[in-house]
Amino acid sequence: MSITLPALTPVEASLFLTLCCRALDNRSQHPVLGDEIADEIVRALEYDHERLHTNTDLVLNVALRAKKIDEVAARFIARHPDAVGLDLGAGLDTRSARIAPPSTVDWYDVDLPQVVAARERVVPHRARAHTIGADVTDPDWLAALPTDRPAVVTADGLVGFLAEDDVKALVDRLVDHFPSGELVFNGYTRFTIWVARHARGTRSVADQVRFPGMDDPREPERWNPALELVEEMLISRQAEIAQFPRALRTYYRLQAHSTWWSRKGTLILHYRF
Repeated sequence: MSITLPALTPVEASLFLTLCCRALDNRSQHPVLGDEIADEIVRALEYDHERLHTNTDLVLNVALRAKKIDEVAARFIARHPDAVGLDLGAGLDTRSARIAPPSTVDWYDVDLPQVVAARERVVPHRARAHTIGADVTDPDWLAALPTDRPAVVTADGLVGFLAEDDVKALVDRLVDHFPSGELVFNGYTRFTIWVARHARGTRSVADQVRFPGMDDPREPERWNPALELVEEMLISRQAEIAQFPRALRTYYRLQAHSTWWSRKGTLILHYRF
């Protein structure tokens, strides 16, 4: 029997694009991420992913960026088994299940209240995994979280839906709240923001994109002096490109020779504070 979710606004419904991309990756012959739970959720919802007009390139990029964000979070938790994990704009993502943190870690999935209500219907519950129904631009939601433990903060897709001033204010609140931590999210250059607003595969979210894009990965260091860039991960230079179909594999291997060109595609930004 199909599960019916609460009515979602357009910005809330944007969660289906990344959810379906992770599910479609799992259905491929050689998954990059292999998110079986995402696939199960899409099947349970009987969601018609074809309405999103995704293509192989988009599916692979969404899967690979999720994998790289997972890896950063998993490494942090391995070093800090008492950590707090935050997934901002979590949608119906199951990052905590993929990472499987130890019972000493408290993981918080944060999204708008209606999205959290949807999560509670379809995402399997995990011990020490919590949900917070709030707008991340609200200054008060962090009050429910510990202030004396290191934190790893992930955001997959969220930044594109926030105004630049809201991103800056959010970073300031995160840095002020925790004694130390790391922040990892997929970055958007001005070009990739243009693509998100005009490409057929992202048409379902185009009207929700608010971030102007940033071309310098060190720009957030100027937002808050506590931030330090650890790594700019260019998707074109990741080993998993070897799993891509031949035409895409050839394209990304050529792209990898140029940082400027690689920034025209997907990138992951990783900071410590």
